[in-house]
Amino acid sequence: MIKYEVIIYWSDEDEAFIAEVPELPGCMAHGGTQEAALGSAQDAIRLWIDTAREFGDPIPEPKGRRLILA
Repeated sequence: MIKYEVIIYWSDEDEAFIAEVPELPGCMAHGGTQEAALGSAQDAIRLWIDTAREFGDPIPEPKGRRLILA
């Protein structure tokens, strides 16, 4: 099970829910519902990790706790 924090919010501009994964730079997804956005984010996380492995890039360990963002 992948345990990265996912932040979900509504975007008026995109007219969709956006799911961001702050611990994985550039990893985000969207969906028409919060559940769809989360499901897409889980797929995006797997793809992000697979791509990092393919190119030998480091994969951050999930912090497993709430991030503090300013």
